Amino acid sequence: MNALASGFDFKEIQDKVSLHLRPWHRSFQFWVRAADIYTGYKVFQLRVSFVKDPQKQQAMWDKQHELAADKIYAMCYDLGGFFLKIAQIIGKPDLAPAAWVKRLVTLCDQAPATPFDAVQLVLEKEFGRSIGEIFENFDVNPLGSASIAQVHRARLRGDKNDVVVKVQHPGIQDLMMTDIRNLQAFALYIQKTDIKFDLFSVTKEMEKQIGYEFDFLREVNAMERIRRFLYENNKKTPVLVPRVLQGLATRRVLVMDYIDGVPILTLGDEMAKRGINPGGKMATSAKQNILKSLTLAYGQMILKTGFFHADPHPGNILICKGSEVALLDYGQVKDLPDQLRLGFADLVLAMADSNPVKATESYRELGIDTVSNCKNEQQELLRLAQTMFDTKLPPGVVMLQPFSEDASIKKIGVQSFPEELFSVLRTVHLLRGLSVGLGINYSCAEQWRPIAEEALYNAGRLKGANRTKVSNLGRFFRRY
Repeated sequence: MNALASGFDFKEIQDKVSLHLRPWHRSFQFWVRAADIYTGYKVFQLRVSFVKDPQKQQAMWDKQHELAADKIYAMCYDLGGFFLKIAQIIGKPDLAPAAWVKRLVTLCDQAPATPFDAVQLVLEKEFGRSIGEIFENFDVNPLGSASIAQVHRARLRGDKNDVVVKVQHPGIQDLMMTDIRNLQAFALYIQKTDIKFDLFSVTKEMEKQIGYEFDFLREVNAMERIRRFLYENNKKTPVLVPRVLQGLATRRVLVMDYIDGVPILTLGDEMAKRGINPGGKMATSAKQNILKSLTLAYGQMILKTGFFHADPHPGNILICKGSEVALLDYGQVKDLPDQLRLGFADLVLAMADSNPVKATESYRELGIDTVSNCKNEQQELLRLAQTMFDTKLPPGVVMLQPFSEDASIKKIGVQSFPEELFSVLRTVHLLRGLSVGLGINYSCAEQWRPIAEEALYNAGRLKGANRTKVSNLGRFFRRY
């Protein structure tokens, strides 16, 4: 008996030590892998500088990107947590090298899943009842697993309709906070040595936003607020918002209506299965409707109220029957102060009009501090604004490379960037990534112009005579 008790105590001590050392081990893993990827690129830059043939240089870069992509994927997959968020941010066709996108895009909704027995423990602890008492059916295999939670399809007892059950991964909060603090330290180093951008402020905003995601009751309130706004301000809501079932939400579990659709990442495969030509009129029309719906929804949320869905990666977008779009996961939302909301509305007009003077003024109003030694500073500031906050690609360009040698960010350093604007920046980059993927090059600034003008007019900052009479959004898509 004493031996058994002694053995139990030893096991308990082992578990406590392991739990205490876990953040240190995780930090060590991050820094070893990050240093390997970073130094790999620095050594490669030196090696490729001795090669004069552009074609050979490109072939070398492609190989280097493939090598780095495998390492980044392995780090994000193995560590999970916050690094899955990083994969979602950088794994976009307009920002990252093609090799990175190809590897990282699969992590959007296929993150490592929590075993069902652990999921069951969370559910029963939160609801105080067994799964069998609540659900008639419950799929053991999740529909998808992301950085903070995973979702299962189920059916409540006595109901005919399926529901989706979102369950938080046990212990994920402590892991993600460790991850983000490591990334903040790395961001401070990078912005001092390689990238003239206030990356640290970006990571601070990410820390604050992600901290909100661990409270599903907050998500319920956000979902209902956005759902009500979109449904009340449109004859037909531009995007579908899930409905949470009454009395079936806690801080770590929530139950929602099941929305039947396909992930936007698999839209091409779905079209192929149905024999639809991806370059034909039907496919093109569907893609236009999808982009139009998302552009309108985000324009209204950001510019009319400032309260918007702030986690816009492809894993959160479903395409439903009739090209309807469903927007999922409201764990991250942003409520912009009116000063920033209206300042961004001014910047939208400046970008739509290609007005460098107004763009410079808007940057100052938004609190974006820059430093530059170039002669055409205002023109470069406009170019930087369009790179950061607009979706349109320049003629002949199929992918923006914000950190290339001729990029505006190399000529104009961003010393201070308001943390709260990061969510807007991320949203625009989502729309640009989608437009690249769907093959439609357009300017969200031009399409948001009437919404921005309405916001400024309602705030008394724009005369009625200056308001756009025709909706740019409708006019743009009618051209196709």
